[in-house]
Amino acid sequence: MSASRLINRNVVAERGRTSMRLEPELWEALTEICDRELQDMSTLVRQVEAAGHAGGRTSAVRVFILNYFRAAATEIGHAAIGHGPILRGRMSDITRNAA
Repeated sequence: MSASRLINRNVVAERGRTSMRLEPELWEALTEICDRELQDMSTLVRQVEAAGHAGGRTSAVRVFILNYFRAAATEIGHAAIGHGPILRGRMSDITRNAA
């Protein structure tokens, strides 16, 4: 049986101090979002909770991280790093339309 990669950290949420378990990459992404948005992690977690989500807090944070970076992703950015065969074929169209 393999050891869990999840990391447990404490945050202050709606009802006080609590813990969340996320993968290291998601903690890094959440820290990056906090830096970009000039917010501390507890404030951001409270905002995510206040937005409402059918799942629990940790699920809401995971979905928030995904949606945050999806919203920031652009076709030009994806094409520039070679994501997807469709985009590689359309690179000249994408950059021409951006100009």
